[in-house]
Amino acid sequence: MNPDLGRLVAYPFERLARLKAPLKSPTGLRHIALSIGEPKHAPPAFVLQALRDGMDELGSYPATKGLDETRDACARWLERRFTLPAGSVDAGRMVLPVNGTREALFAFVQAVVDRTAEQPAVLMPNPCYQIYEGAALLAGAEPVYLDTTQANGYLPDLDAIDAAMWRRCQVLFLCSPGNPVGSVLSREYLRKALELAARHDFMIAADECYAELYDDESDPPPSLLAVAHEMGNDAFRHCMVFHSLSKRSSVPGLRSGFVAGCPDTMAKFLLYRTYHGCAMPIPTQRASILAWNDDVHVRENRALYREKYERVVPILSEVLDVERPEGGFYLWQKVPGDDVAFTAGLFETQNVTVVPGTYLARDNAGSNPGAGRIRLSLVATIDECVEAACRIRDFVRRG
Repeated sequence: MNPDLGRLVAYPFERLARLKAPLKSPTGLRHIALSIGEPKHAPPAFVLQALRDGMDELGSYPATKGLDETRDACARWLERRFTLPAGSVDAGRMVLPVNGTREALFAFVQAVVDRTAEQPAVLMPNPCYQIYEGAALLAGAEPVYLDTTQANGYLPDLDAIDAAMWRRCQVLFLCSPGNPVGSVLSREYLRKALELAARHDFMIAADECYAELYDDESDPPPSLLAVAHEMGNDAFRHCMVFHSLSKRSSVPGLRSGFVAGCPDTMAKFLLYRTYHGCAMPIPTQRASILAWNDDVHVRENRALYREKYERVVPILSEVLDVERPEGGFYLWQKVPGDDVAFTAGLFETQNVTVVPGTYLARDNAGSNPGAGRIRLSLVATIDECVEAACRIRDFVRRG
């Protein structure tokens, strides 16, 4: 067996299941899950219809590179959403459909990390999406954790990394808006990251799957690609961005996304994926094209999350210090006492499931930046989110 499998840490939801297993929830309260970031909004009807209409194309093997129309829809969306010049994203050379960002983030690291280098490192925010860590470990690299805390604005501190570590760095993971912290990386921040990547020759893997979920309608989160273009980096060297329809269009089960960036890197990543056997089914591509081409349903989706924050935050603010995030659909909430004990008690008395912050972060330099926090995923219905907030408020009041 691959010896690196022994270095993997149990996924947060496995640990959460073990925590809850011996507990008894109250029978008189319906369960409300605010744990998994699985959108529950109704998916666009036209996406579902396209899937039904496309079943006759299941008789053909899809190409790993995807349909020309799929790559073009993704490229045009990037240009439209991030105000890139028309034609600046070469759909044929810079875009590749993937079966959700999760599998693509993992596969990308396997393809680009050079195991023969001395002490290869993959840098990532802490807390983070655990796929970043697992991808680094199974590529034979060291995960290096950059704590994101209230003190540093929930941003990975690039200035705290010394030159020796930058020389070891092969991939820098960035997530904006961040999971679970909800922070948005500014243009200035992304510019600094790109300058470091050019100086030390590493790839930036920008996980932008929450980019369509933001609080300020007049100030959407920027993309790494847009900042690279502003800097004159028209070939998007050192850049790879990851996007998904899961959050944008509330279709997590569709497993549809794309990667875009440096054409030289993309060519090698495509070669890797032809052996990986991960081509997107053609009916999925047909439905995805329609989703990427439509922005109306996304604005409606975003408005639902905004309403949840507007309803939930005042309730929780009665008993907790609540910070409304810039983007995403999470609350990275500070709670009294131990976060694991809080999670267990909340489930046992209120039948509400959240995720302990320590499960989403790693001990680093003697502390865990997730300690004393929980992650609430506001993915349930508005009424359920409000009811859950009331139960959390009551649980905190009772001590």
